[in-house]
Amino acid sequence: MADNTNTERTQEELNELLKIRHDKLKTLQESGSDPFQIVKADQTHHSEEIKANFEALEGKDVAVAGRLMSRRIMGKASFIDLADRDGHIQCYVTRDDVGGAEFYNTTFKKLIDIGDIISVKGFVFKTKTGEVSIHAKELTLLSKSLQILPEKYHGLANKDLRYRQRYLDLIVNPEVKENFIKRSKIISTIRAYLDGQDFLEVETPILQTIPGGASARPFITHHNTLDIDMYLRIALELPLKRLIVGGLERVYEIGRVFRNEGMDMKHNPEFTLMELYQAYTDYYGMMDITEGIIKECCKKVAGTYKINYQGIELDFEKPFERITMTETVKKYSGVDFDLVSTTEEARAIADKHGIEYEERHLKGDILNLFFEKYVEENLVQPTFLMDHPIEISPLTKKKYYKEGYVERFELFIVGREFANAYSELNDPIDQRERFIRQEQLRKLGDDEANMIDEDFLTALEYAMPPTGGMGMGIDRLVMLFTDAPTIRDVLLFPTMKPLDN
Repeated sequence: MADNTNTERTQEELNELLKIRHDKLKTLQESGSDPFQIVKADQTHHSEEIKANFEALEGKDVAVAGRLMSRRIMGKASFIDLADRDGHIQCYVTRDDVGGAEFYNTTFKKLIDIGDIISVKGFVFKTKTGEVSIHAKELTLLSKSLQILPEKYHGLANKDLRYRQRYLDLIVNPEVKENFIKRSKIISTIRAYLDGQDFLEVETPILQTIPGGASARPFITHHNTLDIDMYLRIALELPLKRLIVGGLERVYEIGRVFRNEGMDMKHNPEFTLMELYQAYTDYYGMMDITEGIIKECCKKVAGTYKINYQGIELDFEKPFERITMTETVKKYSGVDFDLVSTTEEARAIADKHGIEYEERHLKGDILNLFFEKYVEENLVQPTFLMDHPIEISPLTKKKYYKEGYVERFELFIVGREFANAYSELNDPIDQRERFIRQEQLRKLGDDEANMIDEDFLTALEYAMPPTGGMGMGIDRLVMLFTDAPTIRDVLLFPTMKPLDN
């Protein structure tokens, strides 16, 4: 007797099946077997642990717990499939070993359903086909599923439903669970790497009176007691640099940031960001740390320095390429911005190449527009894109031997930005001038421009040492090492528009 539920059904049929499950629960409760009154269960082993250590465990008693995923009832004996944290294991259930005919024929066969949480105690053995299994001596219903799992062989294919009901996605799609285990491993690897470099992990405020550290539109909320509007942070940068001023020479934070912007395959309004700051180094020092983090994560998660992402072979073993923005634009568009002196010249070249720009855009902005059109998608192998124009880098130290540019890099892989780093601007006078320029851009309609943060300027006036800083998007890194095509596949709970009903 197969018991695979939830093929294509009408709503009326589904409602009737759900009613049956509620009736089964009522029957259990009236008989004094309410599963929701059970508060704990023995669990000596997990499925994969038993399989991996069969020789040591053969014939020995174990206790497992998990979700009933399938069963084959064959008269007085049955085989069931139990899913736990690590995987699946088969259990052999016989009438005479699990409580006699009444329990087997009534509770097990009629009142327990696919999707229920159960515990099994028994001894480890191998079937005639060689499958490691548990011969059940005791089976207990721990929690009743009042919903019906998707049909066994079709899984849960509706992506919208998978993202909205991640718990269901994790139940029926085992590979999804593996991706989130890898996510956790990536984050722990980053922490271990930075801790080994003598960095201190810290926490900074999520609610801020001035959002800063990035060019982004913030979310606004209201603090009732203080009666002030506040913002969800868009970056971690400015509080962390205050700590550098205070003498904490190496700090980092891994946490959620929030940007009130569009959603697509690479963007979610809330995402996980890692930022680190190190005193007495520059953006070259940040390149070394960034490359080290990427390689360490690749080795720990993939077991190799060469991986495949969406059909693209990537090599993280050799040193990452380092190239300036002007060099890449010249390579892919033929335009040498090192020979462009004024904004007027840049606009004329943009007109010739069909690049659309706004009145507020200066030469550096237009260089960046050229990069986005001609270069970005071509940076497939790990590449440090260096030396950005000052107009798009309000928090970065100038390259004093190259006017109009700053000591900044972005790490690009498969045409996407994965990290952004600076030799941090520590001149409070220069920083104020940059903030004033950003404030002017806000007045011109750029609601992503930075606000003036007077307290941060005061902190810089107490002197911040030469400092390197780097930010890395954790979600994109997880996408890379799990071969995920969209950011929603690596967020347990991606932002979704509510359904009407």
